Amino acid sequence: MNVAVHLEPATEPCPGVEYRWDADTDILLARLQGAEAHVGMSGSVDFQGADGSWIILDIAGGRIRGVEVAVWPDVHKRVGLSAPASVEEGRVLIPSRASQPGIAAVEVEVPLMAEANADHRVIHFRVGPRRDVRSIRIGSDLLLDIDQQNRIAGLWLLNVPPSPSN
Repeated sequence: MNVAVHLEPATEPCPGVEYRWDADTDILLARLQGAEAHVGMSGSVDFQGADGSWIILDIAGGRIRGVEVAVWPDVHKRVGLSAPASVEEGRVLIPSRASQPGIAAVEVEVPLMAEANADHRVIHFRVGPRRDVRSIRIGSDLLLDIDQQNRIAGLWLLNVPPSPSN
């Protein structure tokens, strides 16, 4: 199963992103500040990798309000990794499913791949197989990769603070 989204033009300033590390568990939380809720799914979208890794999107009113990396996939260091040069400004809406409007959680088993620059300030997660994508800024330091069928294909975390375990 893939997670399809609707794209809309940006009509307000991009929300800020607040990062927080849980020092005991190495969980990274990214919260979007002041993200406006609309009509759509509320709950979570959980991407689970075959290696046991988890990335959870917190959804309220169809908008991504936060990201939690609960169990990390192996992170590959890539020299010179930086955010995509071409980034679109826009809003992403995760709609409720007409067939199951009351479902508040969706779990998707999909290959997850993580890569980071040398100091782990830029982290990119690929969701599913490699494919052509465009990057949409949904927060000041948060980008979502969307494929040609408007499905979530990846996630960029930018300006990530150092982990307390490093």
